[in-house]
Amino acid sequence: MCIHCSPHDRHDDDELRPTAEALLAATLALMTGVAEAAPGAAGVRPMSLKVLANLDELARHPGLSRSMRQLAAHLGLHWQQLVQTARGEARAAGERARWVPASTVVQ
Repeated sequence: MCIHCSPHDRHDDDELRPTAEALLAATLALMTGVAEAAPGAAGVRPMSLKVLANLDELARHPGLSRSMRQLAAHLGLHWQQLVQTARGEARAAGERARWVPASTVVQ
């Protein structure tokens, strides 16, 4: 509900939906942030998840042509694979961090 409305006012979801242009600009900015981030940086996963959410929204956005919605859906599948791969790599790195290095000297 908006701050200027009474509880009895009704709004369409389209009224609250960001414009396609604003959503696309935000998504491109997030993609740039992910691309420029240092490997393993803490903010990469949340930004990647937001890219996924934005691409899903773009794939359903009524302000985009059918071909742009299809492109957003295809990119969403690609980003989903990237996020899953990164999650697996982070899990593997966490497992390796728990390993105790072998002693080079036998006692």
